[in-house]
Amino acid sequence: MVWIWAVTATILSILLLGIFTAYRRQVKTTCRHLAFLKENETNLRLRGELPFSELDELADRMNEVLDMTQKLREEARQGEQNLKDAITNISHDIRTPLTSLDGYFQLLSQTESEEERQQYLTVIRGRIKSLKDMLEELFTYTKLQNESFVLELEDVDFKKCVCDTLFSFYNDFTDRGLVPEVELCEERIVISGNKEALYRLVQNIVKNVLEHGREEVQMGLTTEGGQVCFFCANKVENPEEIDVSQVFSRFYRADPARTHSSTGLGLAIAKGLAEKMGGSMRAELAEGWFRLEVRFVLK
Repeated sequence: MVWIWAVTATILSILLLGIFTAYRRQVKTTCRHLAFLKENETNLRLRGELPFSELDELADRMNEVLDMTQKLREEARQGEQNLKDAITNISHDIRTPLTSLDGYFQLLSQTESEEERQQYLTVIRGRIKSLKDMLEELFTYTKLQNESFVLELEDVDFKKCVCDTLFSFYNDFTDRGLVPEVELCEERIVISGNKEALYRLVQNIVKNVLEHGREEVQMGLTTEGGQVCFFCANKVENPEEIDVSQVFSRFYRADPARTHSSTGLGLAIAKGLAEKMGGSMRAELAEGWFRLEVRFVLK
């Protein structure tokens, strides 16, 4: 009996030594793989080489951490690229009016004609206003990206806001030869919002129509299902150039080759303001018509 116990103990010792050696080998292999993954971007993932569920679960948890790390790394890389793109766009947008201002100031200093001086001064004032508007857009967009930024809300007559804004753009529509087809509901529309932000939101939508509208333009204010909807729609010449999924992205322009006196942030700001007030904004393109609409819950 003694020899049986001795043989059994020897076999168990050998098995335990084998398991211990296998565990050490697994740990060393895992550490080597982790060191490799730390220095290299790869889809390689850890796996258990021993038939133990605990090791498989450990490998799975570590792989989840690796996947999360890779995702964060990619987001950081994308954020860095977005920052570079933003700086490039801002630099270009601001440099254009500044260069123009410099040129007109030189012309102003060289001319002796009072008529020409007045013409140059008019242009200079316009360029300064454009630059001021662009900087204001950048400032507003930056504020909206801050999650702690909150708008003070109160009961606002949204219909009056829309009517006042549309009327303020009357000359702009006339100068472009546009006669918008306007449809407004008859009842008074009250929502919870910020008056200044609502005016800014509607202005940005109308400015987009003025910038891109061709011949036919439709605008309206309707109510349905406890909500109010303000929409603007315009015919577009080249609908294939518009990526509806990107129209609310910062600096997006349907035609980058065209020169605009804006930062390309108008619709991004409009959508941000709508969401800060509990509303929503969407865009759609159908049968040659580009439509923007913003919705709020009625009081």
